[in-house]
Amino acid sequence: MSGTTGRRARPVRLGPRAVAALVLISAIGVVAFGWPLLAGPDSGLAHAKDAPWLFAALLPLLVGVVVAMIADAGLDAKAVAMLGVLAAVGAALRPLGAGTAGLEPMFFLMVLSGRVLGPGFGFVLGSVTMFASALLTGGVGPWMPFQMLSMGWFTMGAGLLPGPDRLRGRAELLMLAVYGAVASFAYGTVMNLYGWTIVPGLGSGISFRPGDPLGDNLVRFLAYCTATSLGWDLGRAVLTVVLTLTVGAALLKALRRATRRAAFEAQVTFEAPEQ
Repeated sequence: MSGTTGRRARPVRLGPRAVAALVLISAIGVVAFGWPLLAGPDSGLAHAKDAPWLFAALLPLLVGVVVAMIADAGLDAKAVAMLGVLAAVGAALRPLGAGTAGLEPMFFLMVLSGRVLGPGFGFVLGSVTMFASALLTGGVGPWMPFQMLSMGWFTMGAGLLPGPDRLRGRAELLMLAVYGAVASFAYGTVMNLYGWTIVPGLGSGISFRPGDPLGDNLVRFLAYCTATSLGWDLGRAVLTVVLTLTVGAALLKALRRATRRAAFEAQVTFEAPEQ
């Protein structure tokens, strides 16, 4: 029997069924985040009410992505076990910063995990990690499915970066650090969109005004992000960059070794004994 010696760790391949499930999840997420911007003034902004429906749609679709990856890429119980371990580690890392100035070390782990394991695995890992951390920290609320989607996109993006089979060393770490910084701001911005649309109008220049032209509301939204969360997003970005550049190489090596040992997509062949 031939083994997997000498195999190079590769991201988990995405088949057509997994791609279709990810596209559907992302489409639902875009609508969930963005519909208040297009709603009329009398629509009644009710993210607290639509969150259970979003969560109910998100869970079976996440399971669908996992099932599709198992069917398309031949994943087995070892892959599911790795998903559980990484999600547990990420959930345990989140309370370490306690949200202080945006210092959340779990983002660094999600960047590297998404890079090694690929976009589909990364999306599921990010969503499950956020779900587990919410249970661990008592952060369960109407915002949770929106956090799960945002973290799924964050981790999936790392898996979509170029050169997963070729780019290694310092260049790869620099690319991941830049991505981590940009995506940290993007995560905060997307989550701001959820929170901003449910804050009652205070008549200020940065308040959301239902029914106003989209362009006017987007200008106020950018001002809102600058005034309220820029410092938190900056702290998250800086910590992600520092951890990526300092310990990222060692963690990438460990993740790739674990992936090789798990032998994702490895084809086991039997050779007839020589006569």
